[in-house]
Amino acid sequence: MRMSYQPPFQITPAILALVEQIGEALGRIQAVEQPNAKPQLHRVNRLKTIQASLEIEGNTLNLDQVTAVLEGKRVLAQPRELQEVRNAFAAYEAMPGWAPHEEPDLLAAHTLLMAGLVDELGSYRIGAVGVHGAQGVIHVAPQASRVPTLMATLLEWLAETDEHPLIVSTVFHYEFEFIHPFDDGNGRMGRLWQTLILSRWRPVFASMPVESLIRDHRADYYAALNACNQAGESTQFIAFMLQMILHALQSAAHTEQESVQATEQVKRLLLALRGDCCSARELMQDLKLKHRPSFLYNYLQPALKQGLVEMTQPDTPRARNQRYRLTELGRSAVRRWQ
Repeated sequence: MRMSYQPPFQITPAILALVEQIGEALGRIQAVEQPNAKPQLHRVNRLKTIQASLEIEGNTLNLDQVTAVLEGKRVLAQPRELQEVRNAFAAYEAMPGWAPHEEPDLLAAHTLLMAGLVDELGSYRIGAVGVHGAQGVIHVAPQASRVPTLMATLLEWLAETDEHPLIVSTVFHYEFEFIHPFDDGNGRMGRLWQTLILSRWRPVFASMPVESLIRDHRADYYAALNACNQAGESTQFIAFMLQMILHALQSAAHTEQESVQATEQVKRLLLALRGDCCSARELMQDLKLKHRPSFLYNYLQPALKQGLVEMTQPDTPRARNQRYRLTELGRSAVRRWQ
């Protein structure tokens, strides 16, 4: 049966090369994954994803604050920002139960993601919307009366297409942003749904913080969307998003390799810290280490990078009275080991 809609895009040699490189990066991650370390790493990546996706939309909370909110700690911030964090976490946690091509699931996701933030939850917009940039309106979305049909045909294409999942997820992301089906929350919904599509292909994407790369390249992200609006097809956005996915995977592969090499050392460091706040010299004494470079490279730096340990004076890393303590994530790890 012929599909009623085929999104316009081209598969260029550069896009094919990116798809191949992404496949190789996935293979490297699978080769070094440690099942016992995955829950902790996945949670850190999930928090990075949430923080980055919300920051793109103007939320000012940093990663530590997002972590604190989800741990039930008091964080001084605007109530809306706190609600956005809780909603995003609930949506990403519910993601495994959704089917990408099912409209009721899409609407349920919007309800979770935007609860307490907008009046119309889980329903398409009934008014006109536009995307604003520094120069004013850069995109006027299709008329509201067309949205139900446009979304139905897009979801039908998603259910029936035999294109590669990397291409499918990115094309859907672009088409969704072009339609702008909701009054608010379209950006975070588009990124959430691309993650859902990719995670159905490879579960590792459920906790792959691609959004962090988009945040760091948000000007290019919006430029790619706008260029595709002008061109009338999503080729340039496909290339951009595949580059972000590749960079995220390469970073994850590097982190996994570091984790394989440093797990036992980091564990010893965390157990030495426990509830204490110690200097580097005190930690080396507790661990019976004499070679400072080995301590820094194999113990302290990996623990800092993984968010398990933090400095008491992060603005002055080389301070003479610098001390180190467990983060909440580090304390959770110690509790599990004990």
